[in-house]
Amino acid sequence: MHDTAPPPTAELMATPLVWAAADGRIAGANPAFCRWLGVSVRRLLAQPLASLESQGDDLAERLAQGWDGADAVRLPRLALALPGDRSRFAEGWLTALDAGGWLLEAHPVDEFAAPDPAQVLPGAFSAALKGLAHELRNPLAGLKGAAQLLARRAGNRDAAEGELIELIGAEIERLNTLLEQLLSPAPQRPHAPLNIHAALERVLRLAENEAGWTLQLQRDYDPSIPEFAGDADRLTQALLNLVRNAIQAGATRIVLRTRVEHGVRTSEHASPLALRLEVADDGRGVPEDLAEHLFLPLVSGRAEGTGLGLALAQQVAREHRGTLSFRSRPGHTVFTLLLPLPVAGEEKEATDA
Repeated sequence: MHDTAPPPTAELMATPLVWAAADGRIAGANPAFCRWLGVSVRRLLAQPLASLESQGDDLAERLAQGWDGADAVRLPRLALALPGDRSRFAEGWLTALDAGGWLLEAHPVDEFAAPDPAQVLPGAFSAALKGLAHELRNPLAGLKGAAQLLARRAGNRDAAEGELIELIGAEIERLNTLLEQLLSPAPQRPHAPLNIHAALERVLRLAENEAGWTLQLQRDYDPSIPEFAGDADRLTQALLNLVRNAIQAGATRIVLRTRVEHGVRTSEHASPLALRLEVADDGRGVPEDLAEHLFLPLVSGRAEGTGLGLALAQQVAREHRGTLSFRSRPGHTVFTLLLPLPVAGEEKEATDA
């Protein structure tokens, strides 16, 4: 736990912080919190901290329960505002102070977090997915046979043609693997060291072949990103789904951007180091009526869409202890994948293991 006072550097911190006394009334806030909420610290003082919660009652319930020994409690998609003001959204982290007060960190978000399909998917939908997987197996088997026939006919006549046929075969095999996982879920494969930019280059190659030269694909990579343990095939599939969604939304320009971030909270845990991977496009954007349900299976904005791509991408993020979110308006949509990266000590432990 912390002392009664806020962190000594609170005034200088860029993270919005507000703290309350033992009676739950606000005792102070740093300038970052006041700027973010659009109020003066004078308006906040002596207000009940719970009264800032403009939607829901997660914060109020947590304050009423008191401290239960947890180091910090996560309050996802927390809406804060003074009465009558516009709500601001944040990932909240509530920590108990030694004297019985509270410290609330607000990490502002304008992105929709992905709900966990495992918690909201009815049994009937799960059965429907398995039925769909069964239906797809026969056409895939036909495609695999055709690709093998093409490979025999092509021989060594055209290296470029042979490379494309090999790519078709590899993609068919990957789809077959995905179907097998739908039909008979197996334990996750052990993660192995991977280079995220190698996976992105494969995604770009596949996207170029699908969309042709009408699509502008741009790289904005951070070369300092280290290798980390993961499933390269699963990540490739997830990222390809995001790129395909952008293409299907009419994008003419897609940017794949990677950055290293410090002190990021991914999933339920704090990560000293994290990969922020963005897929940004200039397409039509996400329809408002789909925004809250976009990551659920069978939800699609296209009549011919299956609604499986984003659900799979969210599952892959969870498998890597990460998160998937998005922000969207017409002409600018960004899907953000946050994955924890190993720090130096963890890398050595993984190597020794």
